Amino acid sequence: MNFELQHNENIVTVISRVEKLDANTAPELKGHFLYVSKNNRNRIIFDMALTKYCDSSGLSAILMANRLCRDTNGKFILCNVQPNVLKLISIAQLDKVIDIEENHQDSLSRFHS
Repeated sequence: MNFELQHNENIVTVISRVEKLDANTAPELKGHFLYVSKNNRNRIIFDMALTKYCDSSGLSAILMANRLCRDTNGKFILCNVQPNVLKLISIAQLDKVIDIEENHQDSLSRFHS
């Protein structure tokens, strides 16, 4: 399995188990985000600790999840973003629209504040 879902109260953490979030893996990730959304969950943390590369397909999946959460008054947070991926997110100026936290614990804290 390329992605793992963990449920903690009303927060779902999606953990990436892939090094490359690209056209081969992004459709599966989108499917997980849609599944979570259709089950009335709109508080999502996407943990990218193991992902060292992301292309436009991966960014598209991330943006979709952010939109699904935002449109239902929820929250989407990225955490454990690797430097190469963070650089791409910054170049695309997505760091201005997506919440990013350093680690999973900080992400959880954002939901409880």
